[in-house]
Amino acid sequence: MLFTEMGLSEDILMGIRELGFETPTPIQEKVIPILIENRRDIVGLAQTGTGKTAAFGLPLLQNISLRDNYPQMLVLSPTRELCLQITRDLENFSKFKNGIKIVAVYGGASMDKQISALKQGVHIIVATPGRINDLLRRKKADLSRINSLVLDEADEMLKMGFREEVDAILASTPNEKNTLLFSATMSADIANIAKSYMNDPVEVSIGTKNAGADNVSHIYHMVHAKDRYAALKRVADYNPDVYGIVFCRTRQETKEVAASLMKDGYNAEALHGDLTQAQRDYVMQKFRDRNLSLLVATDVAARGLDVNDLTHVINYNLPDDSENYTHRSGRTGRAGKEGTSVSIIHTKEMGKVREIERAIKKKFLPMPVPGGKEICERQLFSLINRMTCAEVNHEQIDPYMGSVYEMLNDLSKEELVKRFVSLEFNRFLNYYKNAVDLTVEARSSKSSNFERFENDGSRNDGSRSRSPRNGSPRNEGDDSSSRRRRNSNVPMTRIIFNVGKGKEISKKDIIELLTSSAGRRDLDIGQIEIFKRASSVEIDRKLAPKIISEMNRRFYKGIKIDAEENLEFKGNDFRDRDKGPRGKRREGGKKRYEDAY
Repeated sequence: MLFTEMGLSEDILMGIRELGFETPTPIQEKVIPILIENRRDIVGLAQTGTGKTAAFGLPLLQNISLRDNYPQMLVLSPTRELCLQITRDLENFSKFKNGIKIVAVYGGASMDKQISALKQGVHIIVATPGRINDLLRRKKADLSRINSLVLDEADEMLKMGFREEVDAILASTPNEKNTLLFSATMSADIANIAKSYMNDPVEVSIGTKNAGADNVSHIYHMVHAKDRYAALKRVADYNPDVYGIVFCRTRQETKEVAASLMKDGYNAEALHGDLTQAQRDYVMQKFRDRNLSLLVATDVAARGLDVNDLTHVINYNLPDDSENYTHRSGRTGRAGKEGTSVSIIHTKEMGKVREIERAIKKKFLPMPVPGGKEICERQLFSLINRMTCAEVNHEQIDPYMGSVYEMLNDLSKEELVKRFVSLEFNRFLNYYKNAVDLTVEARSSKSSNFERFENDGSRNDGSRSRSPRNGSPRNEGDDSSSRRRRNSNVPMTRIIFNVGKGKEISKKDIIELLTSSAGRRDLDIGQIEIFKRASSVEIDRKLAPKIISEMNRRFYKGIKIDAEENLEFKGNDFRDRDKGPRGKRREGGKKRYEDAY
C-alpha cells in the first residue's frame, strides 16, 4: 500500500512527498485508515522509531479546521525533546496546509512566550504534562473544545510520575473526543487509562506485546565487574563506526564513565539530570550532528530522546526492569535498519538476563569480549574502507602531487601501503598486543576484588588505562595471579595489611594483588598468613617499597588497604583492639587496621 492509496488529502500528501515518504510503516498502515474512516479510539503498541508520529499526525492534521482558531488537538509527550520532535514532524507534514498553527509548550522555556502564542490562536498544542497542567491551573490554556487527544510514550509518562497531571489534563477535555494512546509496553497502568478514559478502543500492536524490535540483535558479554570499563572500550574499538547510547544506572556513574571515555580519546559526553537545560540542548545537538559517537546517559535523562540511525545501545549496567530494557533497545534498529543492543554483565546477572529474555520474547546471544586480534582487524579494514571512499578534490590537491611523488619516490608500492597503514594502525597494535581475555568463561585467573584508585580518587576499573584513540596507549597488561617459586637467594621482607579472613580474602587474591602491584609476574613470594583481620606475606625486599606504595592506593571490597613493612608482626597482635600491630597503644584507643571495620 502507498500513502496515495490511504485517503489522505492532497496538501498532506504534498508534505509527505517532499519528505521523501512513499510507503507507510506497519503501524501507519494500520492506524491511518482507522482514523480517516471511523475516528475510533486507539491503543497503539509499538517501539519508538516505528513511525507513530506520522501514524496519528497525518490523519488528524487532515481533520483540522483552519476556520476555527482554537485548540482542536492536544499531543502529550513525556519530555521536552520528544515534544519538540513531534512539533517539528507535524510542521513538516502540514507544510502545505497553509495557515495551520502548532505550538509546543514545555518546561525549561519561557512561559510568557508560550502564553502569548496561545493567546494569538492555535490549532494544535504539543505539550509536556507538567507545563500544560500548569497553564490549565493558571487558566491560560483552553482544552474544552479539542476533538483529538494523543498520549505518546504513555508508559514513559507514567514512569516519570505524571499520573496525577495526566488525570487532571484528561478531566479538562470534552468527553466526546478521539483519544489515541501510544506505548512501547502494555502495563497495568496503561490498561487502566484505556479503561477509564477511552471509548471501546481498537488495539493496534506491531509485533508481540512488550516485545523487543525484530531488527535489533541482543548480545551480552560476561566479564568480572572490575573489567566492565575495559570491555566497554573494546566494544567501541571493535565497532569503529559506532554511534550509540551507553546506559548507566546512576548520575555519578554516568559522569565517571563519560569522563574516562573522553580522557581516553573517545568522542563521548554525559547526559544526566545535573545538566542545565542549555547544557542538555548543547550535548544533544552535538550528538544529533554526529560530533559525538557515544552518549553516556541514565534512563531518566534519555527518556524521550529521538535520534535516528543509532547503531548500538550499550548497557553498561542492565536496567532494574525489563520495560526499561525494551525502551533502551528500541532506540536502535529504527526505520527498518539493523541495530545491536550490547549488555556488559557480570557473573551474578544471568538471572536478570533470563528475565529480560522472557519479557521481550527474544534470546540474548552470549559473545566473548572482542580480543586484540579481532579489534585490530576491524580497525584495519575500517581504515582501508575510509581511504577508498575518501573524496579527492583534484583542483586543490593536484598542485602538491609533484612534490609528494618526489618525496615518496624511493618507496615501493608495497612499502608505501604498509607505512600508510602503520601510521594509523600501530596504535591499536601496540595497545592490544598483550591484551588479556576479559570473558569470564575463558579467563583462568579468579575475579579480583581489588580496585586501584589514582591520586584524584577515581576508580581504575580500566578507566585509567589510556586508549589507543588518544595516541599514547598503555597496555592492558597480563594480570595473571599464578604463583612463582621462591628463589632462596632473594632477600625477603614481611609486609602486613589490614584485610583478612573477615573479608574472605584468599591466598590467590593476595598473590594477584602483589603481582599486579609490582607490575611483574615473576615475583618471589614467600610465606602467606591470613588472620581474622589482617594478612602477612614475605616478598622481595627490593620491591617492597613499590608494592607497599601501590597497595596503599587500592581498596578491597570497599575497604582502603593499609600496608606496611613489619618483620616483627604476629597474628595475635590483632587480638588487642587498643594496640597496634607492634603491640604499641595507638592514639585515641584505635588502631589503623581496626578503623576499616
